[in-house]
Amino acid sequence: MTAVSDFPHEIVVCMGSACFARGNVGSVQIIRNYLEDRGLADKVKVTGTLCQDSCKEGPNVCFDGTCLCKVDPSTLPDLLDERFGLK
Repeated sequence: MTAVSDFPHEIVVCMGSACFARGNVGSVQIIRNYLEDRGLADKVKVTGTLCQDSCKEGPNVCFDGTCLCKVDPSTLPDLLDERFGLK
């Protein structure tokens, strides 16, 4: 089992009701598939969290502590490419 501190990156997906309903219901799987396809799954911790108090700005996803609002799940692969320097 990998310890939390062994992950150099972290993605936190808000799963509060507003973000969940606006698209984050599928974001976790999109992110996991992206990481698996690129061999990054062992370098990124992916977690869900309850409401981040930015409901009107959702869906919200945080990458290494930087939170992005109004994230369209269909744009996640491009956002991840940018974050990991693959684009």
